[in-house]
Amino acid sequence: MKRRDFLKGMLATSFTVISSASILTPLTALAKAGAKNRDDWLTTGSHFGAFKVKRKNGVIDQVKPFDLDKYPTDMINGVRGLVYNPSRVRYPMVRLDFLLKGHQSDTTQRGDFRFVRVTWDKALTLFKESLDQVQTKYGPSGLHAGQTGWRATGQLHSSTSHMQRAVGMHGNFVKKIGDYSTGAGQTILPYILGSTEVYAQGTSWPLILDNANTIILWANDPFKNLQVGWNAETHESYEYLAQLKEKVKQGKIRVISIDPVASKTQDYLACEKIYINPQTDVALMLAIAHEFYINDLHDKAFIEGYSLGFEQFVPYLTGANDGIAKTVEWAEKITAVPADVIRSLAKTMVAGRTQMLMGWCIQRQQHGEQPYWMAAVLATMIGQIGLPGGGISYGHHYSSIGVPSSGAAAPGAFPRNLDEGQKPIFDNHDFKGASSTIPVARWVDAILEPGKVIDANGDKVTYPDIKMMVFSGNNPWNHHQDRNRMKTAFQKLECVVTVDINWTATCRFSDIVLPACTTLERNDIDVYGSYANRGLLAMQKMVEPLFDSLSDYEIFSRFARILGKEKQYTRGMTELDWLKQLYDECKGANEGKFPMPDFEQFWRDGYVHFGEGELWTRHADFREDPEINPLGTPSGMIEIFSRKIDRYQYDDCKGHPIWMEKTERSHGGPGSDKHPVWMQSCHPDKRLHSQMCESEQYRNTYTVNGREPVYLNPGDAKQRGINNGDIVRVFNDRGQLLAGAVLSENYPKGVIRIHEGAWYGPVGEDGSKEGGAKVGALCSYGDPNTLTQDLGSSKLAQACSAYTCLVDYEKFRGKVPEVSSFSGPVEVTI
Repeated sequence: MKRRDFLKGMLATSFTVISSASILTPLTALAKAGAKNRDDWLTTGSHFGAFKVKRKNGVIDQVKPFDLDKYPTDMINGVRGLVYNPSRVRYPMVRLDFLLKGHQSDTTQRGDFRFVRVTWDKALTLFKESLDQVQTKYGPSGLHAGQTGWRATGQLHSSTSHMQRAVGMHGNFVKKIGDYSTGAGQTILPYILGSTEVYAQGTSWPLILDNANTIILWANDPFKNLQVGWNAETHESYEYLAQLKEKVKQGKIRVISIDPVASKTQDYLACEKIYINPQTDVALMLAIAHEFYINDLHDKAFIEGYSLGFEQFVPYLTGANDGIAKTVEWAEKITAVPADVIRSLAKTMVAGRTQMLMGWCIQRQQHGEQPYWMAAVLATMIGQIGLPGGGISYGHHYSSIGVPSSGAAAPGAFPRNLDEGQKPIFDNHDFKGASSTIPVARWVDAILEPGKVIDANGDKVTYPDIKMMVFSGNNPWNHHQDRNRMKTAFQKLECVVTVDINWTATCRFSDIVLPACTTLERNDIDVYGSYANRGLLAMQKMVEPLFDSLSDYEIFSRFARILGKEKQYTRGMTELDWLKQLYDECKGANEGKFPMPDFEQFWRDGYVHFGEGELWTRHADFREDPEINPLGTPSGMIEIFSRKIDRYQYDDCKGHPIWMEKTERSHGGPGSDKHPVWMQSCHPDKRLHSQMCESEQYRNTYTVNGREPVYLNPGDAKQRGINNGDIVRVFNDRGQLLAGAVLSENYPKGVIRIHEGAWYGPVGEDGSKEGGAKVGALCSYGDPNTLTQDLGSSKLAQACSAYTCLVDYEKFRGKVPEVSSFSGPVEVTI
């Protein structure tokens, strides 16, 4: 069907469904709980913020920001499209050849998008039978159900919790450790600063604004990234960014952005910018440290009293042990930052109170552990860690870290693990010599090379022989790298099951697809502000689930029924029972400090407020007394040199931070003779990773000729005969994609940007979506992970290295294929 016809049919179907008297009548339980009239404004929350929805004839009619949100994101305009879009998974579906042949199917057909509609009972039975077969034949090492992602908001309907609890009732499985966002950072920083830091509350913004003389935004774009949050986002950070903008204008605070591109934050603040060649940040940091040292600018007392290992680091810094002094002249050749600029920057950083705010992107590269480690060394040499407006933060661009927290207790969530005393049907703990937990970004490696032993964070990991994977609420065909390598791996799997709202690429390459409903089609509760913890939101159901979609709770309750374990799974409780219990437990935990109304009143009001938070300085207690308040490192001190890491004897992660060349680096680096352009695939400006890409009307506000934008330097584009709006083919030896050209001086020569989260839409040589199953297929929409490198950051973290990626591009000539990313499958009747 054409998209227009599909949408017309879908909306007609939705009106037919919601016109039934049974749906127009409020659910009895929620009516007793005080639910409002169904055409009133109702409150809910999302990663994009809290908002209110008004319905008309049972369909979402209007959306407006929550009253307390003074800086709502433009993404609110895409909310309606999250429910009403042609990408919705409408019914339980099974890949054609899998339905016919099961685990003996032709897996080279996986991804050809031919599916058969089945009933819920049929789909869940096939799911259970596949688990039976894998557990019987291979044991728990044959099953991977450990992938996680950003899921949909809500404490009860947490997709990973439901999937892993239900699958865990059947049997054990391979899990993961770490995540794609901060894999290198969260592994290295516990050795250096004693915690992951990336997800830790940071110094309160008011203290930074009142005390900092200089703020360094190192590869950090908070104005773009703070639009979304892990829970319902409050957007309170934007008030502080507005104050910072005024202070920059008045000359009270100096903000310096170190980045290859001119970021959205830099444009907003009108701050200074230092251009740096991509992936060379460590060289610049070393040169700054060298300036500190040779000019006696470093804080010797702080280094002596709060850190260990400086004396082991100095010989490398000065070149005494390798013959290469890390001077500003040395760094200039690598980074393209002029020597005089480096000298001036070093003096600025020690002239007053300096707050370093690190972004996450520079640790998503080969040797991604090094820039975070070296940044901590710089902060230690400056000597301001633990002071308000000084030191270092690794998270002020995420979920409003730095907004003062209320300190209230948050509600719990649906339990992920089995209850005490419960055992799975297949109670087998024999992983056949393989590891039961693997680094999150190495699962494709495991499929392709079972039995291989790798180093990871001081241990040895043996890859399990994975035969089946289960995904729920996450889209690995967005966040993993190298699509063609993924296709090769997926052809080795016997079964893939995915639970999702929309026909993502992960669904396309699955065998069994189960339709989940959106957050607007179920009831839940959520924290308002992940770190601010400003209050609690009632996520009230706006409309009934479209088509045959169900909530996560209902899907896996039905699955547990097939296992004969429904009562164990649900504990005999309904959705409303769970919501009330989670709320009441939260109410009890806050008793005496944060008064909360009864659940019924909360549900009527839609929100309970916890109040404003208190100011706080990160690491202040450590600075006050490092003996009483030690860090979580082996020594309790900041570890410039880590004896523990040094004992691992890794060639790509030594005992202290060092500069290491990448396998691919632009601007004269390795590989640039063949593919001269560095591709930056950072967090998107108009989505949360791949979420919101399905919202068709909103997507049309930023796409170019129906494609994801590729941002190009005008001079580079002119040399290739490319103008604004042209379709561009971006390519390297790993893959190829089409995208729409946007020319901007914000991007220097040799650098392009395609936001990650663009939906993969492979097409065959004839332009058909069925042909997209083939290795080498062209991505018709612009998914940058068609081109990125699937390489572990180092033997320490084995994390994602998407930023180590070179490409080339040209104007696309010939017949442009239709975008295949957003339509449903080819439905086959048998």
